[in-house]
Amino acid sequence: MLCIMRTTISLDDQLAKQVRRAAETCGLSVSAFIAKTLDDALKRRETLEPPPFHLVTVRGVHPRPGVDLDRPRALDAQDDEARFGHGGR
Repeated sequence: MLCIMRTTISLDDQLAKQVRRAAETCGLSVSAFIAKTLDDALKRRETLEPPPFHLVTVRGVHPRPGVDLDRPRALDAQDDEARFGHGGR
């Protein structure tokens, strides 16, 4: 059994005219047009949720020895030192 809830919405005059015109173009009542538009928008929003994140590792199950994943800036410093030498000016 289909349950339908009646509700009242307020639209400014310009938007109400656009909705009436669009509903007429689609051959729908204003109520059916608004219901379809809302349904489409909600379905579209549900599909925009990002997929769950999966970490892909190359080898092993642990980080390299001496790597502290709680201090990612330390990795940048190590890379800079390896590439440009130790911080002497």
